[in-house]
Amino acid sequence: MSGKTLSSDSSKNQNYGSTSHKPLSPPNSPPVLHYPPPPPTFGKSLKIILGNSWLNILLIFVPLGYIASALDMSDTWVFFLNFFAIIPLAKLLEFATEDISLRVGQTIGGLLNATFGNAVELIVSIIALKEGQIRVVQASMLGGIISNLLLVLGLCFVSGGYFYKTQKFNQTAAQTTSSLMTLACIGLIIPASFNFAVDTTHNDRKNELLNLSHGTAIVLLSIYCLYLYFQLKTHSDLYDDENEQDEDPQLTLFVSILLLSFVTVILSFSADNLVDSIEGIVESSGLSRTFVGLVLLPIVGNAAENVTAITAAVKDKMDLAINVAAGSSMQIALFITPFLVVLGWIIGVDMSLYFQSFETVVLFISVLLTSFLIQDGESNWLEGALLLATYAIVALAFFFYPNEDFNH
Repeated sequence: MSGKTLSSDSSKNQNYGSTSHKPLSPPNSPPVLHYPPPPPTFGKSLKIILGNSWLNILLIFVPLGYIASALDMSDTWVFFLNFFAIIPLAKLLEFATEDISLRVGQTIGGLLNATFGNAVELIVSIIALKEGQIRVVQASMLGGIISNLLLVLGLCFVSGGYFYKTQKFNQTAAQTTSSLMTLACIGLIIPASFNFAVDTTHNDRKNELLNLSHGTAIVLLSIYCLYLYFQLKTHSDLYDDENEQDEDPQLTLFVSILLLSFVTVILSFSADNLVDSIEGIVESSGLSRTFVGLVLLPIVGNAAENVTAITAAVKDKMDLAINVAAGSSMQIALFITPFLVVLGWIIGVDMSLYFQSFETVVLFISVLLTSFLIQDGESNWLEGALLLATYAIVALAFFFYPNEDFNH
């Protein structure tokens, strides 16, 4: 009897203990929600746009260039005011493109960067092509290729070599770009050899040279499309480190698209004024058309790329630096130049891939030297000095190149 009572009491005690020590449920509390930061206001967006680069100081030259053209000032003033105006506009175009690329993913972003990467050269060349200045277009294209290979890449190697003894980069990706540049060089050498072997002064022979250029341009454009598929799809792992972005978009998508559209329109007007003044500055300054087309004009288009590539090299991101410099040259050679040939074909302008023999030799030397220096997958400051020295010699040769030989 007592045992039963004890058991009952023990059971009660156990139940009591278990009840008294039961954890209390926490009071109801609202869930913690993480809201995205509010989109930047118009004033803040404008501050971000103007403060993204120190090159924006040169934006003052944009209205000055328009004023000089409207008041029919000397071609020298018009040329140099619009020359300095295009530099910050190119940087803003790059900034807008990169901000949009951060939103649309790596594949579409890479395609956008490839499309707008050389927008300045493309706009200037289209305007010159419409005005029938074929040799200015060819000189600008060739100058853009040589400037990126020798000047921009040389500055990257020297600036990076100042902080690091050697810098390594993706050898496979660099050699792929080098091989594509060699193909583009072949696409220019063969028309020059054809012109040397066949008398193209007759109309029928001239048409054969144009037909050869049109066919070659289509082949080069096809290879460029295959390269984009290679880079963005089948072998994107080779370019992951180059395309990887850790930043968030700084602007809303609407503001980025608006900025891209607005800068493109403003840039086209400045480029139009620049092209119109080339003939006048050649006559007044004594500079050759070759020097203007192959040295001065590429500086305008490559200013923003110079800053981006050198900054990447200083941060030991040599893969990105080479992609900006050598990749830009490859894009001009495989996309912009053949695209302009096809565009001239459509609008009835006899744009061909036949360059002067001297220019073709200079291009071949530039591609050959660059291929030798990047084939080991390492860079140092001395290799950069070699590239810069070669560019200095080429610039001197273009400076003394006579105007008479530049014309047809």
